[in-house]
Amino acid sequence: MLFNTPLFFLFFSCFFFLYSFVFLKRYPRVLLILVGSLIFYSGWNFRFIPLLIVSGVIDYFVANAIQDATDARRRKLLLTVSIVTNLGILAIFKYSDFAMQSVTDMFGLLGYNLNSTMLNFVLPVGISFYTFQSMSYTIDVYRGDMKARKGLLTFIAALSFFPQLVAGPILRARHILPQLEHLPSPTWLGAKHGSLLFTIGLFKKTLADLLAANVSFTFDGAGVSTLDAWTGTLAFAAQIYGDFSGYTDMAIGAGMILGFQIPLNFRLPYFASSPVDFWKRWHISLSSWLRDYLYISLGGNRTNRYRNIMVTMLLGGLWHGAAWTFVIWGFFHGAIIVATHYLASLKLFLRFSASTSLVPRLLKWAITFYLVLIGWVFFRAQDFSSALTVLGSMHGVGTTEANTSSGIAFVLTVVALIIMHVFDWVILRFSNGIEKRIWLFWPLLFFFQFICFMFGAPSDAFIYFQF
Repeated sequence: MLFNTPLFFLFFSCFFFLYSFVFLKRYPRVLLILVGSLIFYSGWNFRFIPLLIVSGVIDYFVANAIQDATDARRRKLLLTVSIVTNLGILAIFKYSDFAMQSVTDMFGLLGYNLNSTMLNFVLPVGISFYTFQSMSYTIDVYRGDMKARKGLLTFIAALSFFPQLVAGPILRARHILPQLEHLPSPTWLGAKHGSLLFTIGLFKKTLADLLAANVSFTFDGAGVSTLDAWTGTLAFAAQIYGDFSGYTDMAIGAGMILGFQIPLNFRLPYFASSPVDFWKRWHISLSSWLRDYLYISLGGNRTNRYRNIMVTMLLGGLWHGAAWTFVIWGFFHGAIIVATHYLASLKLFLRFSASTSLVPRLLKWAITFYLVLIGWVFFRAQDFSSALTVLGSMHGVGTTEANTSSGIAFVLTVVALIIMHVFDWVILRFSNGIEKRIWLFWPLLFFFQFICFMFGAPSDAFIYFQF
């Protein structure tokens, strides 16, 4: 069930009515959230519902056992059970074929031909998101950051909460569980702000879908001109941002309409002034998860900082997909983050790094944006060879001649990217003022929703569903 379809509007309207006016006590509301979330999830494949529930049940009981255990070795063993179970399920469904194909390719390079049989598992939608969310609960209990909760139904409802279930943001248990335990009621202010966020997200998703043709032309076709290569790469940067941040805006907005608070997941990432700053703005729930549960566990800044950064970013790249292009993307971002920290430690670059004047700020932004675009080429390309072809075309190697339509496509792509960030900036700075002007607020919402359903493609799934 996609957010950008009339079916979801019907589902959410029914859910909102039942939640707000029929089920007014806590237990029935929690049950409604659980049942509604499972119905929402079954819109993709109901056969994977048991996998979601089993993952939650295991972590629920493991967390309670960790809290009750007094022996340190037993607590560590229980935590290991949770981590191995969660990562094991993720590895089987997401990485088994990738691992077998990689082994086959490696032996092929050595002159041995292996006849490996691919398992071809269907990837359960949202498995990377709810696995990390569930696993963080047991880790938090183990670390003493939160107490284990009593109430299996509440925990499964929190894990499967439908607005963020399939593509995030990744919610920490200590953030969402208290809200499920003291269920908030919808408010008029929350409904207005949530509706505004949902509409902006829908509009960004619509713009992202309109850019898909430019992306496909550059990455899925033959050689292109330098201008077309830059257009396609910029289009993908805009597409993945509009698509993913659009989804999370809609998720946050839907939750807010119901009275729930879901943390911000994007903060104008293409305005970042360094690779480090970029990851403080892009997919914040994942980058903070990797920092808190992987980077710090490896030793953080205390032991071999650069190694820990590289391992974290490599695994972060692999989290996105079972392909070497994602590993290369993660390695690339790890390398530029390490380079950023290293250069910032040198006296030669210290003044430049700390400068807030206009020219250095613009230069830092331009370098960062360029590096992010280079990374997106590896993220989107079908394989390493295709990525190198696109990178070569971007820098004038092996290109064809551009035509008039190439210039128009480039301008429209840049305009779409700017519009997305302008909308986000307006929401961050002026949403309260817009919401107070009722004569402006509702006409704007209906106008943009009308535009989205007129020109959008409701059948287009969100990019991050594949992760």
